[in-house]
Amino acid sequence: MKLLMHTCCAPCSVYCIDELRRRDIEPTVYWFNPNIHPYTEYKARRDCLKQYAESINVNAIFEENYGLREFCKNTVNSLDTRCKDYCYPVRLEQTAKYAKENGFDTITTTLLVSPYQQHDLIHELGEKIAKNYGLEFLYIDFRAGFREGQAKARELGLYMQKYCGCVFSEEDRYQKQIEKGQKVK
Repeated sequence: MKLLMHTCCAPCSVYCIDELRRRDIEPTVYWFNPNIHPYTEYKARRDCLKQYAESINVNAIFEENYGLREFCKNTVNSLDTRCKDYCYPVRLEQTAKYAKENGFDTITTTLLVSPYQQHDLIHELGEKIAKNYGLEFLYIDFRAGFREGQAKARELGLYMQKYCGCVFSEEDRYQKQIEKGQKVK
């Protein structure tokens, strides 16, 4: 198996890479995240992943596409369904396209580690998109290791983001604090 793993950030990759290696699968991590904003956040996550990948000797590919304008154009009319309608499909589609063009036969994503993501939808989209490219989608429910991976990421001093990635997920985080009457940090 030649696996290309879409990777949203270093902390989410920690458990996924460890688990894949426990299964004797060596992933190549693939950074393509035009949904992460603002640029300072995009850069912090990308740079942290670069350093982490190098430190654990895992192959990594970084496709630079900040993509703010494209993100806005594709989500402005569907803010509440942006993950389903744009963020998941655009990243999985590009991962599959890159995989097909570069000799990979299987794809997966670190999104499968987060208990905050729409897991069934990611699985369904991953299967469908991989099939369209003649690839396999490796489905592993990594959620059991989410806390373990996050703890290890903290121990390693990795950059730990406070929201999923897009400006609207950051807004959601603040809105929850506001509704609870807490000070926004």
